[in-house]
Amino acid sequence: MSTNKQAIIRYQTLDKCFRNFGRNYAIDDLVEECNKSIYEYIGKDEGIKKRQLYDDIRFMESEQGWNIELKKIKDGRTVFYKYEDSNFSISNQPLNETEANQLREALLTLDRFKGLPQYHWINEINARLESSFNLKQKEEIIISFEQNEYLRGLEFIPELYNAILYKKVLNIGYKSFNSVEVKSITISPYYLKQYNMRWFLFGKSEDYETITNLALDRIESLVPENKNYITSNIDFNEYFEDVIGVTIPADKIEDVVLKVDKKLISYITTKPLHGSQKIKEMDNNFEVHLKLIPNYELETLILSFGEKMQVLEPITLVENIKERINKMKNNY
Repeated sequence: MSTNKQAIIRYQTLDKCFRNFGRNYAIDDLVEECNKSIYEYIGKDEGIKKRQLYDDIRFMESEQGWNIELKKIKDGRTVFYKYEDSNFSISNQPLNETEANQLREALLTLDRFKGLPQYHWINEINARLESSFNLKQKEEIIISFEQNEYLRGLEFIPELYNAILYKKVLNIGYKSFNSVEVKSITISPYYLKQYNMRWFLFGKSEDYETITNLALDRIESLVPENKNYITSNIDFNEYFEDVIGVTIPADKIEDVVLKVDKKLISYITTKPLHGSQKIKEMDNNFEVHLKLIPNYELETLILSFGEKMQVLEPITLVENIKERINKMKNNY
């Protein structure tokens, strides 16, 4: 067990003993109680000695600790230890500035989950913590997260989340970008993923052999369906490893080679295009090598770098990029 964890166990045990006014604790008793607590946690006796506890008590009495005030009651050669104030506890002490700032940051992160099922308690706990520790946020905002609060379809997240959690089949009214009609899709939902500030649902439709990917901002309606749920053994932690974004074509993994301007390489180095990225230095430029399945999102990412990036391989990707650039050129 780490030293830090063991120290916390000792401090908490000493705190409990010092505020127990129904029993007297000498140093040997404190050693025994601490060893007992450590044994309960790790299943073996670490053999804490008196010298360690004397050091612990000095730390607890110091400004770096909790400034505890101890009564040291002598009975012959024996000394018993108690708090001066029976209501005192190190657990009741106010947060220091660093702890308060860390808790504020945690609350700010929790705010992003508001509105999702299973997180209805966030509003309540935020209010209680802000009140208990005087953590009310200031008017000045010093951090923000990238999100689109006006995106359509966000209201479906709670119901989709529950359908995935409890394995419920859904009938979804879906209107794709290329259609004017709403299509009915029966789906067993598996996974929700956010990409480029949009949300996507992945699941199995009985009408298709492959996994279905639906953008939440194209969903028009959502109704539970009384059908058998199609289970899946897909590990979605690995499902997207070989692509950028959310589109997974039925193609094979390819070696993609990009020629990158030296002015851009620092950006590519600190923010890799993909986990497979490897960089090779050439004469006046660099080559970025990727091992993935080319898809629409990869093409869009490449185009976002303009003239500072050129596709060298594979030829199919070269032709796709060339075609899209020509279409863009014809717009001007």
